[in-house]
Amino acid sequence: MLVDPEHVTEPPCPPSPAGEQIVRRLREVYPSGADPDQAVRQAAYLRDQFPFLGLPTPGRRALSRTVLSGAARPDQDVCASVALRAWRLPEREYQYFAVDYLRRHVKVCDASFLPVAAYLIVTRSWWDTVDHLAAHVVGRLVAADPTLTAEMDRWITATDLWLARTALLHQLTYRQDTDAERLFDYCRIQSGHRDFFVRKAIGWALRTYATTDPDAVRSFLAAEGNRLSPLSIREAAKHLG
Repeated sequence: MLVDPEHVTEPPCPPSPAGEQIVRRLREVYPSGADPDQAVRQAAYLRDQFPFLGLPTPGRRALSRTVLSGAARPDQDVCASVALRAWRLPEREYQYFAVDYLRRHVKVCDASFLPVAAYLIVTRSWWDTVDHLAAHVVGRLVAADPTLTAEMDRWITATDLWLARTALLHQLTYRQDTDAERLFDYCRIQSGHRDFFVRKAIGWALRTYATTDPDAVRSFLAAEGNRLSPLSIREAAKHLG
């Protein structure tokens, strides 16, 4: 068992001089582009849950290139070190850096990285980090090691709504490789969830799969529509005509 979805704890941060160096450079470089007025607007957009430096995305990614200039291709320990250290920093852009870094290098990670991903998902949680981690980190880990589908089967019933949302969205980029029956089962399991973010995820996952197999999604909505929330149905059917 890799993750207990009801008791996710912070994994040990592996000793990694390379990871420490990247985060040290990150803390030196990112503040150079800070814009206090932009920071106020960014924080307001996320309901003032997180402080910001005020870095717009293009500028932030340019600064990230400076941070990573000359850095070697990482291994899994470097990825974990960078992510866990960045998650401890207060401003939200540091978490964005970690998400971008993991998206770029997730291929060097194996199934044992899942507890790190789970911790990032349940800590400082909001859609702006969770959705990228779900589709581009967890999803790629599961695609590389299908035994992890058993973990997704456990996450879909987790009390933490962000783990359940991750289970719903982890196949978002799979297209023709989507396990449709698993997707539909997950939607059934969470069809009665009261939270907006879970209901939205159901609709989003179905709408995305509809670009691959619209007839399957139409059939599912016809059979199960009475169990789904209006939000889920509206999102799922948005492009079905």
